[in-house]
Amino acid sequence: MEVHMRKCLTVLFMTFLLVFAVSCGQKESDDSKITISVIPKGTSHVFWQSIHAGAVKAAKELNIEVLWVGTATEDDRQQQIMLVDNQVINQVDGIVLAPSDDVALLRPVKDAVGKGIPVIIIDSELKKSEDLLTSFVATDNYKGGFIAGTKLCESLGGKGDVIMLRYAEGSASTEKREAGFMDAVEAFPGINVVSEEQRGGATKASAQAAAENLLLRFKDADGNLTIDGIYCVNESTTYGMLQALRRQRFAGDVRFIGFDSADALIEGMRNDEINGLIVQNPFKMGYESVTAMVKHLKGESVAKRIDTGVTFVTRPDLDQPEMKELLFPDIDKWLNQS
Repeated sequence: MEVHMRKCLTVLFMTFLLVFAVSCGQKESDDSKITISVIPKGTSHVFWQSIHAGAVKAAKELNIEVLWVGTATEDDRQQQIMLVDNQVINQVDGIVLAPSDDVALLRPVKDAVGKGIPVIIIDSELKKSEDLLTSFVATDNYKGGFIAGTKLCESLGGKGDVIMLRYAEGSASTEKREAGFMDAVEAFPGINVVSEEQRGGATKASAQAAAENLLLRFKDADGNLTIDGIYCVNESTTYGMLQALRRQRFAGDVRFIGFDSADALIEGMRNDEINGLIVQNPFKMGYESVTAMVKHLKGESVAKRIDTGVTFVTRPDLDQPEMKELLFPDIDKWLNQS
């Protein structure tokens, strides 16, 4: 009986080894396709949806898999950290990340790179990470803010009181836009920045609430607005300010420069409620970041910094053929395939 039991155990063990070997060979075959996780700051804004579409386009062309994993809002740092950690556990081939905080995401990025998973940062810089990263793919955000400041001041003839609505603390991309704006204004001694400390927060609702409160501070006894110009630094703050101006019936009465494009913002421009938008190319950002990661994984050299461009758009530009792809990328075409 004992001999028989030993034989049975030996057969079972050998069978297990055979099944294990076959399954390992099958896993290697199934996992041969490159898998890249793209982790945005959030998923609700059109900006991130455009990045998603660009990433999917690159994935289709390169025959790889893109995993789109993101938080609902842009201020959920802990959840984004968990998402990065989970992709490391899942052993994806590469990570493309738009960090919601320029310090908090450093630890998970270090962990990923330390475990052999390359990381490309998009949109917003990560402090003290230059030696860790494969590349940084983004807008020149300082340049965008500087253009906004220059255009606003010029449109006011170099004189007047202006306000800036910031985004959220720890967001490197918008902090660059804020710094660029403030530096541009210094060249116009007749321009006074009467408020630049208020933040709109991560959602359109919080941005609108902040904008409503900000406008209330600059009404005279007759209910008239006492400021001449407004600058907002991203999609949600621009949208929130537009809605606040409409609610208080000041839309079109003040020079207003925003950042990013979305249907609601373009409508505001067509109605002369927004006088200019600093427009990024998020579709290109998604496309170029995934393409660069695939090149790196295949042993090709990749630039450490890829600038995806920035454009100042006014109402006459909206119907120009060359602006169509920039302002109205066919997001649904790519996301419906994913």
